[in-house]
Amino acid sequence: MNLAVVGAQWGDEGKGKIVDLLTPHFSIVARYQGGHNAGHTVLVGGTRFILHLIPSGILHPGITCVIGNGVVVDPKALFEEIETLARHAIAVGDRLRISDRAHVILPYHRDLDLFSETRRGDRSIGTTSRGIGPAYEDKIGRRGIRVGDLNDPSALGAEIRDNVQARNRLIGGEALDWKLVLDDVLQYAERMRGWVCDTSLFLAHAMAQGGAVLFEGAQGTMLDIDHGTYPFVTSSNSTAGGVCTGLGVGPRAIDRVLGVAKAYTTRVGSGPLPTELSGALAERLRESGQEYGASTGRPRRCGWYDAVTVRYAARINGLDALALTKLDVLDDLDEIRICTGYRCRGGVIEEFPADLSLLAGCEPVYETMPGWKRSTRGVRSLADLPREARAYIARLEEASRVRAAIVSTGSDRDDTIFADDGMIVSRP
Repeated sequence: MNLAVVGAQWGDEGKGKIVDLLTPHFSIVARYQGGHNAGHTVLVGGTRFILHLIPSGILHPGITCVIGNGVVVDPKALFEEIETLARHAIAVGDRLRISDRAHVILPYHRDLDLFSETRRGDRSIGTTSRGIGPAYEDKIGRRGIRVGDLNDPSALGAEIRDNVQARNRLIGGEALDWKLVLDDVLQYAERMRGWVCDTSLFLAHAMAQGGAVLFEGAQGTMLDIDHGTYPFVTSSNSTAGGVCTGLGVGPRAIDRVLGVAKAYTTRVGSGPLPTELSGALAERLRESGQEYGASTGRPRRCGWYDAVTVRYAARINGLDALALTKLDVLDDLDEIRICTGYRCRGGVIEEFPADLSLLAGCEPVYETMPGWKRSTRGVRSLADLPREARAYIARLEEASRVRAAIVSTGSDRDDTIFADDGMIVSRP
């Protein structure tokens, strides 16, 4: 069985832990979109790993990891990640495949990202400024450079020269030397060569031979370029549809879809967050949940669980189940709220609107439930949860219209409840 794991909120839901947890059931973990703006955090035996490009399955011996054509690859960031893993005695070796159709992030993309954000001023998107957006712009503008292009230095040189000269004309100031950019990328190309292949074909052969694939997404549904809170979104399709275009597999390759959602809501950067909290309560959630960006360290905005957004994610992705994370962060609260709709223009709407100006005039409709005032950290059975915590999970399932197959009660792999063994995979 092949499984897609997607974020059901605004990213940072804990997909890294869930992918790492489920990896032993699969032979391949394949990433289908995004770049090193993503940060998947996995805690194993007290060691914290933050993975930006390489799929979270790399932490398990014998697992092959695929970076698909829908990902934009910064070679420098890739090798920094590989070197970090090596310091922890995790060898990538021959367990990595990189699509020859994946686009490459180069230094001028980072410059253009910073330039674009600066020009927006108060209307900035809040990107990580790592060149992700401009790399996707070049891809759509048909002036991008693909990993496979790195094998032809003469044609590559002409492409890089033209792109760097365009950058220099636009930004001004100190000019970037295209020859230095070319020299750097050619060095990386030589080091990457053994991993580069047609990953669509690789996956097709593996699945034909009975290999099971875990499709790993980055960011979350509400950051999808088409279905998220545009324009405050990422530059790729982070929803389940991105699996097909970002890896070159047909829709029938996806047997199940698992959405990952926190037991509350967070967001990094600009854009709407209907249930956003402020003051002491927001700070309490932020500190308890260590809500700081894995890639940037930026503090995350925190709010109550928004069932409207998760219902939307369930519909867009065709979710079969949820993995509910960070339940333990709510342990010390007297009461907990759930947003079940938005009050807007004299009525209540229960579907997420595309019009952000409409959304700005909406107020969350809340239900209040009692807290459990008892630690759930490390609990591994639903029966061992406080009655109030079980009631809260049940209400989230009902309001979100999707069952919770997994409940995470801490950062470590083992801090997990398998609430429904057969819904996604068999219990480890």
